[in-house]
Amino acid sequence: MAKTKVGFIVYGVHKDGLKDPMGTPFIDDKLIKASKKALRDSGMELVEYVPIIASREEAKECFSKFKKMDDIDALILFSGTWVWGAHLIAPMRDFAATGKGIVVWTHPGSQGWRPVGGLVVHGALKEIGIPHRFVYGSSDNAKDMERIVSYCRAGHMKNKLNMSVIGVLGGRGMGQTCGAADPSQWMKTFGIDIDSRDTTELLETAKAVSEEEIQNARKKIQPFFSEPIPGGETAERSIRVYIALKKIMAKENWEFYTIQSFPGLGDYYSATCFAQSMILNDGIGTSTLGDFNTAMTVKLLTDLSSERVYYGDLQHIDKENNEIKIIGDGACPPSLAGKLQPAKFAEHGIPTEGEAGGISVELVCKPGKGVLARLGRNDGQFEMVITRCSIKEPSKEELPKRRDECGIPFWPHAFVTAECDIEKLLEAWGNEYAVLGYGEHLYEELIAFCEQTGIKSIALS
Repeated sequence: MAKTKVGFIVYGVHKDGLKDPMGTPFIDDKLIKASKKALRDSGMELVEYVPIIASREEAKECFSKFKKMDDIDALILFSGTWVWGAHLIAPMRDFAATGKGIVVWTHPGSQGWRPVGGLVVHGALKEIGIPHRFVYGSSDNAKDMERIVSYCRAGHMKNKLNMSVIGVLGGRGMGQTCGAADPSQWMKTFGIDIDSRDTTELLETAKAVSEEEIQNARKKIQPFFSEPIPGGETAERSIRVYIALKKIMAKENWEFYTIQSFPGLGDYYSATCFAQSMILNDGIGTSTLGDFNTAMTVKLLTDLSSERVYYGDLQHIDKENNEIKIIGDGACPPSLAGKLQPAKFAEHGIPTEGEAGGISVELVCKPGKGVLARLGRNDGQFEMVITRCSIKEPSKEELPKRRDECGIPFWPHAFVTAECDIEKLLEAWGNEYAVLGYGEHLYEELIAFCEQTGIKSIALS
């Protein structure tokens, strides 16, 4: 799960213990202390700027320091009392050139005149078009804190993606029009380079995997499954592909990747579903069919969540009760398995997809709360559809029938209830895939990520 590092700055003219006419210090040190604790309790790592800033020179020194700190994800400017906006705006503009997030936080309360200081900075930033988030909220209010934390965590993701590389093995699988990428658009929006190649090296690397490497991989894989790993050539090839993918990623310094799978490798050597399952289980973003948009969504949810991520087809949508069945073709991280159907092994391969065969993962996803989301494009422009959801397991009695409904019961299933207007979701959705992430915090963090990267968010509720 992503660790976010933020600068914390207090500003205000009436500082250094200056008191109001009632004898109370304008700046409330106890409130500042409580606010910093709330941020730390929310998982933020704080870099505190000790002096309270007010003058131009103080602001220049402060923002210059943070501008040089590459590991800072965002700045939180805490309104201590009122301030002259003109004293802060030029150094803030200079810092904003880094692309790092800026949060202006005003804690409610009449004493101290904090709202005046917050609104004058908020207004100054708006006047010259500096992106930021203004939060008027309390440190003991969960929703107010979520607005701050989600923006900072989204800033971490934006910074992490900058100058990273996505690997591409093969081309566009199954005619994926709604997963293709424009390399220039990805560089402009995310700062990500696309490194493309065919699957020749992957195949040769898989064939060269040693018997010792296979045995070590089996020992690592086995604890995630409720039955022994199958023997034989089919299972061995699946494991070889998994090991080869990890080797190539390490060699090329790819942060995440997408793979064609079929037509191609899945037809003449091995289906990739098992390898994809274990890559997801290792906490690495990936997708099948050369689907860049799904790969990006998986990457975001993987890094923002403490749980693993499942992508699969929206195989059926029941409009009466908002239930969506997500069923992927054998690829799902085994750590997501619930109690009723723990992770087992199945055989992949149907006449039109992956005729070479391969082992795959059989499971039903565990209960929880989270999001369904997917990045896509509408008329060439990025947008992301996001909805809250809950995941459940059918009853023990219902489960066999529910798994039989799709005709391929041994592929991984997730039974998800979308917490939105289902008609709006269907209209907005841009692909057959859905990406499922566990964690209620993901909803606001994806919205904040879209806000900071210029992507249109379609947040349904």
